[in-house]
Amino acid sequence: MLNRKKTTMHIWKRVSDLDWRFLLLIIPPLSLLAFIALSSTSTNPFSSFAPLRSFIIAHTFQQPPSENVTSVLTSLQPSGVLNRTQSAGTRWWTKRKNELDRSRIAVCLVGGARRFELTGPSIVDKILNEYPNSDLFLHSPFDQNSFKFSLLKIAPRLASVRIFVPKTLPETESQVRVLTAANSPNGIQGLLQYFALVEGCLTMIKAYQQQKNFKYDWIVRTRVDGYWNAPLDPRNFVPGQYLVPPGSTFGGLNDRFGIGDLNTSTVALSRLSLVPDLDSAGLRELNSETAFKAQLTTHGVPYLAKRLPFCIVTDRTYSFPPSRFGVPVAALSSRGPLSGAKCRPCTPACQGTCVANVMMSLYKGWSWTNWRNGTLQLCDAHGDWEQGWERVFDRVAGKKLAESRKRVGKLKLKQCVDDFNEMKKKSSGSWETPPVEKMCGHGLGRK
Repeated sequence: MLNRKKTTMHIWKRVSDLDWRFLLLIIPPLSLLAFIALSSTSTNPFSSFAPLRSFIIAHTFQQPPSENVTSVLTSLQPSGVLNRTQSAGTRWWTKRKNELDRSRIAVCLVGGARRFELTGPSIVDKILNEYPNSDLFLHSPFDQNSFKFSLLKIAPRLASVRIFVPKTLPETESQVRVLTAANSPNGIQGLLQYFALVEGCLTMIKAYQQQKNFKYDWIVRTRVDGYWNAPLDPRNFVPGQYLVPPGSTFGGLNDRFGIGDLNTSTVALSRLSLVPDLDSAGLRELNSETAFKAQLTTHGVPYLAKRLPFCIVTDRTYSFPPSRFGVPVAALSSRGPLSGAKCRPCTPACQGTCVANVMMSLYKGWSWTNWRNGTLQLCDAHGDWEQGWERVFDRVAGKKLAESRKRVGKLKLKQCVDDFNEMKKKSSGSWETPPVEKMCGHGLGRK
């Protein structure tokens, strides 16, 4: 009896000497391993948890924890463990950024230059300067605003530029069957012009690859009218999947931005040439977003959505407050991330509980965007931009971008021509544009 008592006391003493912080650190991983081992057997009584298992494995071994998950986990850990968790996340981020800095990245910039004096410098700052090894490809229709592209002389690397005179595209029977003119400002022709614009940029990238005898690791596709208020994060480059923003799905997928490797991007950017495949699949009455989703799914390209710090600056007017299928227009001052929602510089007309009431009334599968935690303010966009919007923009965007806006307002014809000629010398690929004097003169006159 005495020996048993001594043994018990000895065991208790050994247990009490253990470092409980160490136990707290190792018990969760051991439990996770046990869970995975159990769920992998064919007789597993918890087989309904298989999706959860896949989720855990994917997020454990492929991507770092999201900021929200990290905050929950670290709040439960001792301070020493917290510091180690944070430093591990920092190390992963730094390693990933270094990998991307050594990768070949093509940035495909498409669209008209209407408000490029507001959006262009943000794209240069938050994407091109963030990844200074990236090559810029510009594909845009020629109009009276094309002179604003002279701002791109500050881009770190310029590959190819194509600014073309737009022409009406023929509409084939398959395109008419597959696409719908509903909610498109210029009907099916508008969709075809947009699809050709996107795919034309892919054609430019392929030609450049052949010319230089290499292949890109990544293609970033963004719009000329996108305003970025924070850098593009390395976590948005996900191998084997095509990344898009959430919200503004209009029944399909948000097609205002995308990142993928060469294989996934080739499918994602082939907007025009893959329409016959959608026709063969029996798909009908598709808008841009539903056609984009069908394009990926019918070709087996997995996709994921992550919030991104940009919005689409728009001159269009929308009813306010928006109805169930209406379009909310964010104030440029919104903290975001806005993930490609429509926006303009304005004095917010709706904040706090007003935003909650409006956004909860919208259909989530249409023009909805994330709005919680004070990330969204709304403009009353039923009319033109408010007087004094320039001051609003300058305050929100900061001194550097304000100076770029003012520079375009004061731009003279000779300076515009000189800037384009500087860009042309900088370009390492093709340059297909009207004469630079014509591009500048069309927008500036004899100024």
